[in-house]
Amino acid sequence: MTLTLLGRYMLSDRREYACSTVEVSPGAARLVAAVKGKPGERVVCYFEQLGRIEGTVAVAFDDGFAVEFSLPVVKREKVADQLTWLANRHALGMPEDRRHERIAPLHPRVAVKLADGREYLGKLVDVSISGAALETEAAPQIGASILIGSTTAQIVRALPGGFAVEFAKPIPDADFNEGVRL
Repeated sequence: MTLTLLGRYMLSDRREYACSTVEVSPGAARLVAAVKGKPGERVVCYFEQLGRIEGTVAVAFDDGFAVEFSLPVVKREKVADQLTWLANRHALGMPEDRRHERIAPLHPRVAVKLADGREYLGKLVDVSISGAALETEAAPQIGASILIGSTTAQIVRALPGGFAVEFAKPIPDADFNEGVRL
């Protein structure tokens, strides 16, 4: 099923990298990832809503790779249930289950700088301690690193007219309020 889940993964080099799913099932996932694994390579994934999942790289793509999960039957069933809930929660009127409270900032205008040096103006739609949603004409790929003001972030989701980011470091609780500046 088409479902975006944020996560990270570790290849055989034992380094962690950020990723997001494009498609996911109880047995496999297609990941958007900056560093690609080689087919047959062991990979350990951690997805916010699913937890730790081990598997092997099945195939590499231009923007990432597919991983086949190695799950015991009980864990596979648990993952299937969680994916079903995640896919259907909007139809059921369930909340988005965000990790942190989101607020509309008093100062929504912000500079957006892409890794290649291009700069755009953006408007913060909402901000949490861990990320933000922006309206902008910039259209970087999911997984790209960018600067939002002076805050380092990674693109995690495309939105109509913009995108959502996850900050490299959370905003400290003491600094998180409507007057926050990135």
